[in-house]
Amino acid sequence: MHTTSFLPLLAAQSSLGHYWHKITDRTFSGVYHANGFDLAMMIPYFIVLFILALYGLHRYWLVYDYYAYAKNVPPQPPPVIEWPRVTIQLPIYNERYVIERLVEAVSRFDYPPELLDVQVLDDSTDETHEVARKCVERFAAQGMPITYIHRSNREGYKAGALENGLRTSKGEYVAIFDADFVPSPDFLQRTIPYFMNPSGGTGIGMVQTRWTYLNTDYSLLTQVETILLDGHFVVEHGARSRRGTFFNFNGTAGVWRRKAIDQAGGWQHDTLTEDTDLSYRAQLKGWKFLYLPHIECASELPVDMNGFKAQQARWAKGLMQTAKKILPKVFKANVPWHVKSEAFFHLTANISYPLMVLLSTMLLPAMIVRFYQGWIQMLVIDLPLFLASTCSISSFYLVAQKELHPKTWYRTFLYMPFVMATGIGISVRNAQAVIEAIAGKKSEFARTPKYNIAGKQGSYAKKSYKNKAGWMPYAEIFLGVYFALTVVYAVANENYATVPFLLLFVWGYLYTGFMSLGQTYLAHLRFEVETPEMRPAASGAPGF
Repeated sequence: MHTTSFLPLLAAQSSLGHYWHKITDRTFSGVYHANGFDLAMMIPYFIVLFILALYGLHRYWLVYDYYAYAKNVPPQPPPVIEWPRVTIQLPIYNERYVIERLVEAVSRFDYPPELLDVQVLDDSTDETHEVARKCVERFAAQGMPITYIHRSNREGYKAGALENGLRTSKGEYVAIFDADFVPSPDFLQRTIPYFMNPSGGTGIGMVQTRWTYLNTDYSLLTQVETILLDGHFVVEHGARSRRGTFFNFNGTAGVWRRKAIDQAGGWQHDTLTEDTDLSYRAQLKGWKFLYLPHIECASELPVDMNGFKAQQARWAKGLMQTAKKILPKVFKANVPWHVKSEAFFHLTANISYPLMVLLSTMLLPAMIVRFYQGWIQMLVIDLPLFLASTCSISSFYLVAQKELHPKTWYRTFLYMPFVMATGIGISVRNAQAVIEAIAGKKSEFARTPKYNIAGKQGSYAKKSYKNKAGWMPYAEIFLGVYFALTVVYAVANENYATVPFLLLFVWGYLYTGFMSLGQTYLAHLRFEVETPEMRPAASGAPGF
């Protein structure tokens, strides 16, 4: 009996000893010499890994700033004695499923109606045109100060529509809401006072509120999207606003001072992220921005993979376009060095996508070459770089969830493999977008489909506006298969430490690829997730 129980232990010790001998084996020490092919693989490999590590370390720096400057928060403004006139702009394009929900939400605003000027800016080319017009007429008949402005062309896309609306606007302040948002009735009563504050309010050009989500629990994809966006709104916006560096208006759920828009040069449409472009131009003019995470604005997340990828690619391309346009001005501006460096990392962060694809293609050859260089070198050199470029992502998003959900944030650990895998999976589409931006290739403003889906209810299977998959999913599936073969090679050579990391690439590329193809032909396809309620309550703002 004792002999039988001892055998598994002996086998385990033998196996561990064999693996330890393999990673410390010095057989090729002094024998292996790098040739031209090896150097041609390893030099680009380490350059890419080093750059990705730098951007990963920047995420750690944002987390540090978030906590180090935690006391730098805007004080509660005093009560407003005389409310100003406000223009509310609702830019839409083929939004027939959500336009009535948006207008109804705005109609409930608790604000003097004689001081409101609501504009529905419609560039639609389908039946949304008629739906929106009738909606506006119905609410106008009830006394709502709302007008309908339709353009027969999409010149300038969203930026063009907003600029066109400003020509007839009457407000000193301009609130903007995209079609998939549902602002609360007290939105203006809570944001406008910050502009009116006698102590510094006159220098404020824009206030941005925090997005929350109507359909977080709809699927695995929407859970992942929630975590990704919470990281942006809690840590990124929080750290930049607390430190006093530049941050951006998110295109919706915010209020601008009209004077700031005009002094910055107005809305311009030479980038796909007109919101970030205007934000940087306004801040370079000296206007201050406020981020108010305790004020929430509900929104609808993309529910299909193709729509999500189109949205992410538009943001990636737009930010790189803005970097090319704005960074030279930032570097020449009379602003502190930390503002310039943060602007650089912010606007160029999406360069990591083409680098990620490049790294993907080099991992297997690099693994083969590194096999003959000794495992100690891989542990000392490769591992720290991988940790800097990958683990920072987990810590970044976990911090955001801990701030929003202090009692249940640990459940986010279950989603982190999916978050990282999804980030890897969309890298092909985003890499194409970034390269196009660098090359100066223009493209149409690709809207994100909205289907009026809240919670777990609703379907988009029979609705219009679904994005086409194109050739991209096939490239993603090819990379998924490539990494599956890389896993086989790693296991065959007992390189077990790399297998979990490689499996993220396998899952990421195959998940995004097959979901894109599947939802093209089976629109109801989704992975449901049974989880406790994760959306924050009205008081669940970060600890600002």
